[in-house]
Amino acid sequence: MARVTVEDCVDKVTNRFELVLFAAQRSRQISSGAAPQVERDNDKNPVIALREIAEEVSSPAALRESVIQSMQKHVEVDEPEEDDMAMMMRARRGEGMGEG
Repeated sequence: MARVTVEDCVDKVTNRFELVLFAAQRSRQISSGAAPQVERDNDKNPVIALREIAEEVSSPAALRESVIQSMQKHVEVDEPEEDDMAMMMRARRGEGMGEG
């Protein structure tokens, strides 16, 4: 079992903070069922993730995109329908409120 050090990965991902983010993201993917792209060799998921980065089988650009997507939240906005919008506008102007 070869040891993987940060020095093996820094050539591929120069920012050590990004390296930690990318390795953690890839480790989570492997834990969630993604197939490792290198031999497991009885290594744990974080070590496998670092080996993938060092051997350039995991693309830093793809890992960056995966980190970004994992942090984004999808929010649905409930848009009022046309009739509801017209009623609100009339109510705001005072129309149709029983005047007359």
